[in-house]
Amino acid sequence: MTSSLQVLFEDIDKVKDRRYLRAQLVPKVGEHFAATRAGIFFFDELSELNPNLQKILNVALSIEHNPVARYLSEHHAPVHEELVTSPKIWSAICPRADHWHVMAGPIVSRGKLVGAVGCTREKSMSAFDPQNLADLSGICLHLSIWAATARSQPHFLKTNRLTPRELQIVELVALGRTNAEIGTELWITENSVKQALKRMFRKLEVSSRAEMVAQLSTMQS
Repeated sequence: MTSSLQVLFEDIDKVKDRRYLRAQLVPKVGEHFAATRAGIFFFDELSELNPNLQKILNVALSIEHNPVARYLSEHHAPVHEELVTSPKIWSAICPRADHWHVMAGPIVSRGKLVGAVGCTREKSMSAFDPQNLADLSGICLHLSIWAATARSQPHFLKTNRLTPRELQIVELVALGRTNAEIGTELWITENSVKQALKRMFRKLEVSSRAEMVAQLSTMQS
């Protein structure tokens, strides 16, 4: 095992949340694989992205459109584009010059594909090779363990991240109040409620009001 790979494993073990994961780990993953671009994506966060980026990723991650994404979905194993298609077909699927070579690996939690690690290289660079796939496999294994562990932590640890105002909003959501009703009761605008809910979803790592309320119920039980 290379020392840089061991450092990556140790860094993953120290990660506290997804924000730190992307800020601190992604640049090191890119450097390890000499990638033009690198990224870590969790599928439950796609709805929170900029609409234009969300539209691009929905196509890029489509199993009907992208054979790399389809391989990830079916096999839960790292793959690069040369294993699943020809250069001519790939250039038609993804014509970007900085995505001429693409490698992706799965983040799996409880038997389900919950995210992916991706790296790309330009046409002038060498293609990803078997050693790259082996290294990515190790990284994805550690990320999958981290994701499963993070999901199993007591919910009150996540709920403690909420501000007093956000806790008020959670309680009103649990009572079935609409955004407009919450805004009226707390003397804030409906849009402020919407923006607060987006922040709260990210903090609690949920994707819906119902899931947020379920976490609150679990914490109180």
